[in-house]
Amino acid sequence: MVEQLAVSGALVDGFSKGLYWLTIALLLFKAVAFIDAAIRRPAAYQAVDKQTKTFWLLVLAFAVAVDFLPIPYMAQMLSLIGLVAAIVYMVDVRPRVRAITPRRSGKLGGKMGGFGKIGRSKKDNERNHMGPYGPW
Repeated sequence: MVEQLAVSGALVDGFSKGLYWLTIALLLFKAVAFIDAAIRRPAAYQAVDKQTKTFWLLVLAFAVAVDFLPIPYMAQMLSLIGLVAAIVYMVDVRPRVRAITPRRSGKLGGKMGGFGKIGRSKKDNERNHMGPYGPW
């Protein structure tokens, strides 16, 4: 009997730790989606015919903030809704906005080439300057 309780307690403890790390991972996923939405240009959202940048920032900020609410059951439901919003952003909106946003070459980029251009052909560089309706 005591051994069964010890095994049961270990399983519950292991499950609890796993659930904790899953919650942290989902919070980080939502935070990454929020940060990505914050660094994109507002005109890019309009160019790809999606909601405005302000809309996505509000939705994703709500998704992150809900994870800190002390209300147990309501916060879990709202967190799940926020997760769905973050997934929609990352799967549907982000690739389209990212496709028309010019890539930054970073600190070592610019006139000297930098890491962003190593291994790219001329054709690849031409594709980076394509908008939804042609070159820009």
